[in-house]
Amino acid sequence: MVKRALITGISGQDGSYLSELLLDKGYEVAGFVRRNATLDLGNANDIKEEVKIYYGDLHSPETIALALLDFKPDEIYNLAALSSPFASFRDKVGTIVVTGIGALQVFERAKQIVPDTRIYQASTSEMFGAPKQMPQNEDTPLAPANPYAAAKELAHRMAVMARHDKNQPQFISCGILFNHESPRRGLNFVTRKISAAVACIKNGKKFDVPLNELGEPIVKDGKIKLGDLNAKRDWGYAPDYVEAMWMMLQHEKADDFVVATGELHTVGEFAKEAFAVVGLNWEDYVETDPSFVPPVQTGPLCGDASKVKKILGWEPKTKFKDLVKIMVHADLAKFS
Repeated sequence: MVKRALITGISGQDGSYLSELLLDKGYEVAGFVRRNATLDLGNANDIKEEVKIYYGDLHSPETIALALLDFKPDEIYNLAALSSPFASFRDKVGTIVVTGIGALQVFERAKQIVPDTRIYQASTSEMFGAPKQMPQNEDTPLAPANPYAAAKELAHRMAVMARHDKNQPQFISCGILFNHESPRRGLNFVTRKISAAVACIKNGKKFDVPLNELGEPIVKDGKIKLGDLNAKRDWGYAPDYVEAMWMMLQHEKADDFVVATGELHTVGEFAKEAFAVVGLNWEDYVETDPSFVPPVQTGPLCGDASKVKKILGWEPKTKFKDLVKIMVHADLAKFS
């Protein structure tokens, strides 16, 4: 029997890589996305002829129900979210409605329509806030420090409750993924902002420069503005991480899993490595600006992925320096 997978947020970084992985494994894949004027599928445009698309919204239970009734998936990957921690301070209510309550809508509609479906919930290391424990694992206390993380904690806790419901337990596994990047990452994330800026500077691009999260050119007067250069994160490669998502739903038991590299690097280190790829000294091109520092900071975030390695056999394949090179080279071609 061919398996069917429904992916919410199929047009995002993770959704597109996961779709490609599942298609390669012989799945029938459907995506659940918000309709836009151009019917653009973002990162999933290249595979739009290979997947079935349902248009709807996570805060519209009717549209979720209609997709489930028609497609009847064996697996659901709930990846859709308003995913920028920084931007979530500017739209607190929208973030809670889509990222938190939207996930609950998926769980509830699935329980009614496809109760045996296995569900993956995209949790996040941001839920740990500014943890005292280093590295963080599945038992580290949650203490969100931004609206995005708070919404994700709501979804995470509702998933755990549904899993342990004595009357009608659902198979919901939560992947507590640490930062994972790629050339498909949005330009509102610091890693992609850096790789795009490096490309624009190296290529001498002066027109049609991409915009940052404040709507300003990423490169202005030959410089890029960043926030806290000492912010520390655990950065991996997105294609490695979507494989862990799939592995969680193949396991016999639903559970929570931290997915991470276990390596800690600063924003400054990322910038240094990125500029080094093109033979430039990062300190000549980087300025700091408090406008890019969130009102409440998180971190340092570094994950202990020993559980997912022991139980599922997952390990990251891509090293930090290789990740930076992949992103810079992709943007050198894109912003030529």
